[in-house]
Amino acid sequence: MLRVAVVGSGPSGVYAAQDLVQQSQVPDVRVHVLDRLPCPYGLVRYGVAPDHEKIKSLQNNLRTVLEHERIDFIGNVEVGTHGLGPERLLDLYHAVVYCVGAARDRRLGIPGEDLPGSHSATDFVSWYSAHPDASGNGFALGASSAVVIGVGNVAVDVARILARGADELRPTDVPQAALGALGLSRVREVHMVGRRGPSQAKFTTKELRELGALPSAEVVVEPADLALDPAYEDPSAAAALPAVNRRNLDVVRGWAAQPARGQERRIHLRFFLRPVELLEDAGRVAAVRFERTVPDGEGGVRGTGAYEEIAAQLVLRAVGYRGVPLAGLPFDERHGTVPHLGGRVLRDGVPSPGEYVAGWIKRGPTGVIGTNRPCAKETVASLLDDAAVLALRPVAADPLAALRESGHRPVQWPGWLAIEAAESALGVTLGRGSVKIDDWPGLLTAAGHGTAG
Repeated sequence: MLRVAVVGSGPSGVYAAQDLVQQSQVPDVRVHVLDRLPCPYGLVRYGVAPDHEKIKSLQNNLRTVLEHERIDFIGNVEVGTHGLGPERLLDLYHAVVYCVGAARDRRLGIPGEDLPGSHSATDFVSWYSAHPDASGNGFALGASSAVVIGVGNVAVDVARILARGADELRPTDVPQAALGALGLSRVREVHMVGRRGPSQAKFTTKELRELGALPSAEVVVEPADLALDPAYEDPSAAAALPAVNRRNLDVVRGWAAQPARGQERRIHLRFFLRPVELLEDAGRVAAVRFERTVPDGEGGVRGTGAYEEIAAQLVLRAVGYRGVPLAGLPFDERHGTVPHLGGRVLRDGVPSPGEYVAGWIKRGPTGVIGTNRPCAKETVASLLDDAAVLALRPVAADPLAALRESGHRPVQWPGWLAIEAAESALGVTLGRGSVKIDDWPGLLTAAGHGTAG
């Protein structure tokens, strides 16, 4: 028997577990999927917007994997606490696959970034997704104008949630406190701003088009911004773009040509503007100063020395994620990843026996959910090639008992099912569908653990 711990129950971790038990090269592999949270699914539960039911339905596929007879979900176990570091994990398991994602948001590094009213989009997403670490409603939803800095899918999600009415979100599993706050929101102008042009933006076309389908909001595009994009007017330049970028450009071109509809809320798509400072009034953010940029002819942009200010009492930055060092594992500060070779963790340039990585902590925050499949498969192939040597190492007979003896209070699959049942019951009492529990005591009580410990 080969015992493997997978640290992280998001898509990359679940795909790694699936590959481990579905292969035939090593016949008897048992997998513990460890997670800091008492709930599985990672960013599929805590990062996908609540109104994206199709993507959220991926949970059903992940559930099927985690219910496999040779896979056990072990939640409420945090690696790095109670002496559970990489060295200790190798005492308990023949191999460990770290699928811990990229938990830190990137910063802008400009004056005023820490003013009240300025937040990372990650914090906002965690709040409306009911992450138990979310800090609560500290967001300036009494603002009339919000600026979202970034032109990727996270920025699109955040802009869309700000532009939706509470009635549109009520059928989703958004937590009740967030639903109430969004229902009282006075935000009417949402500005989504990128430093480059629409032909270089990172959103997918499906996500982008959803902005134009909101019942109480309209999209406004500045033709002057588009005119700066070489691919906007030049068919040959557009033809050289990847297909998704060409489609994005067509969508934005259509919005620029349509007349105003007088909707209650407006989403302004702005391009070729680089944030240089957040401006203050009465101790809070009041506006963002941008420098106009233009293409530099090499795929990037350069500043022009011309500036523009956009009023905003709420600013959300959505400019990417970065991996976080895990105590005891090597870390590449430049790339925000764990150094590896084919998924094998490298210590001083040499593969470390029994230690592997997959997902964003392996390759950086790139790709979509499906990108994790080949990434996990490569890592598992390396692990299986090493299996004959790994299986010779002595490990604990009962890793779960050892975790409990170390002070951990694991939430296993029945505990997670109890959380699901409690969320369904909560929805019934509120006259809604299933509603997420958004705090640690509530989750652990539902799982049968009383309070956090």
